[in-house]
Amino acid sequence: MSLALPTLPQGRVLDVVRAPSQILSMSAALVDPAHPAVVQLCADLIATMRVSPGCVGLAGPQVGVAAQAFCVDVSTHPKTRTSHGLIVLLNPEIVEASRNEKGREGCMSVPDLTGDVRRASKIIVAGQLPLSGERVLITTDAFEARALQHEIDHCKGMLFLDRVIGAHALYARKVYLAPRGTADS
Repeated sequence: MSLALPTLPQGRVLDVVRAPSQILSMSAALVDPAHPAVVQLCADLIATMRVSPGCVGLAGPQVGVAAQAFCVDVSTHPKTRTSHGLIVLLNPEIVEASRNEKGREGCMSVPDLTGDVRRASKIIVAGQLPLSGERVLITTDAFEARALQHEIDHCKGMLFLDRVIGAHALYARKVYLAPRGTADS
């Protein structure tokens, strides 16, 4: 059920922008899928996501680039029911959405908080692949649907904080420390 992604160049690990950076609240620009800078951005998003523990998605604005580009890969996450493997989309849009459900979300750009957010549990997303510009439709549900919607929000200048159900549904992120005497102490 994986997408046939084109071969991208070697990605660079970029710094992740944190709230309240202004770029996170700006609507990102549509991009040309074949432009070399856009193709490199896609590779950089993947590389940055891969080295970030617990990260299942990353969008252009999160690395300081106001471009409608993101990557998502929920394949190894324990909450995953449906997975298309690595997804890289440009100029994304939600075509169809249904069955809103509450779920906990976090974000690399808001590292200290998580929150309960209502999102569609079944969606169809349209977007373009890097390099070829081929338009694809992705039909998915559950955790992958949530991750895709989260990254599409970044492309629209929104954070999950903009969708948190209320102040009572915002939580400090738990940090787990290794016990004393282990290699990490």
